[in-house]
Amino acid sequence: MTGLWSRAAAVAAQTPASRNRYVDFLRALSIGAVVIGHWIVAAPYTGGGEITLSNVLEYQPWTRWLTWVFQVMPIFFLVGGYSNGVSWQSASDKGKSYAEWLEARLRRLLGPVLALLAVWVLLGVGMGFGGTEATLVGGLSQMALIPIWFLAVYILVVLVVPLTYAAWRRYGLLSFWVLVAAAILDDVLFLAADLTVVGWANYAFIWVAVHQLGYAWRDGYTAGLRRGAAWAALGGAALVAMVTLGPYPVSMVSVPGDEISNSLPPKLPMLALALVHTGLLLSIEGPMRRWLDRAVPWTATVLVNGMIMTVFLWHLTAATLVVGAAFLLGDVGLGVDPGTGGWWAVRPLWLAVYAVALVPCVLAFGRFERSGGGGRTRPGWLLAGGAAVACAGLALLALEGVAADGAGPLGLRLWVLALPFVGAALAGVNPLAGARAG
Repeated sequence: MTGLWSRAAAVAAQTPASRNRYVDFLRALSIGAVVIGHWIVAAPYTGGGEITLSNVLEYQPWTRWLTWVFQVMPIFFLVGGYSNGVSWQSASDKGKSYAEWLEARLRRLLGPVLALLAVWVLLGVGMGFGGTEATLVGGLSQMALIPIWFLAVYILVVLVVPLTYAAWRRYGLLSFWVLVAAAILDDVLFLAADLTVVGWANYAFIWVAVHQLGYAWRDGYTAGLRRGAAWAALGGAALVAMVTLGPYPVSMVSVPGDEISNSLPPKLPMLALALVHTGLLLSIEGPMRRWLDRAVPWTATVLVNGMIMTVFLWHLTAATLVVGAAFLLGDVGLGVDPGTGGWWAVRPLWLAVYAVALVPCVLAFGRFERSGGGGRTRPGWLLAGGAAVACAGLALLALEGVAADGAGPLGLRLWVLALPFVGAALAGVNPLAGARAG
């Protein structure tokens, strides 16, 4: 651990003065919130010799308000907009092509997830030969692979950065409000006209809109306490109105039994939450940037960001393996009813065990964050096409896991599993090159 800190300190010392360290800090903060939030709400338990995968949001409705804090996907896209705006502008200034820019982004995004999927293929094969039902394998893997839905959406947003950035440069905040209007119309069609299929378009409208806010942040449109407070007040008022007067549920994540989900597909409350998070976090940007000028907090930020994709992708796999081990060892810790006082009392212990289980995953697979390319840069259309194929596979795996009854040998969804690897190959992403370099 000392070696990791020393390397992070050496990188931190070379940070140029022009870098906005708060962007990196928010990325690390949001990862931490996702990890802790997922670990807290997970509520697996056993009864009648079977394991049930559930979450505490089902048992204690008051916990759904906590999702207003722990649902930090808006921060991801906000930070992504800022970072992509900076990198695309820099690439353009240097005369780099879209293909050169995109290749570098895809290496960092696709490389780590291929290692995760390869491990789950092996786990699926092993459980299948061991007699585990395909439905259980699918359920366990779906729980572990929840993080990859974000990756699928985010990569698609990255693919259109040249278009969204050009729209921002020409139209400014209008490019944001047009997307807001489209999201409103989409929700009206989804809820009032019962055109549920169109609801999926809000994955584009809402998350690209938040991504546009990242451009706005970079150009100073949200800077300062007064502006930040105004954005937060606008979002907060809209959010409260929608969940109290409108048809939307309180929870910002899906809860079994709810007729409407604010996140699958995303609805207007998610956009309102993005305004709240954006306003509150950017209203304190000044003092936070001064704090991050100090060596210790900035080194810690650099350390986390150096393994951020690995932590994000593997934290639920680590938790799933812990739960599986507890089940095999005689239901250790799994007999407590979720949401009870005893269940809450042992949460800190479970969090500690999850964290310990995550450490070897990070040490073993962190090197894949430095994935290499397949040689000469490929045409932009091929990179984008390959990324789209990979995203289709990631989305399907996030929805249903790696296995299902009757899907194929041992119940594995082979054609779905193949999509991310085929897409990465088309995009020239070779995770083994980065692993060997690491």
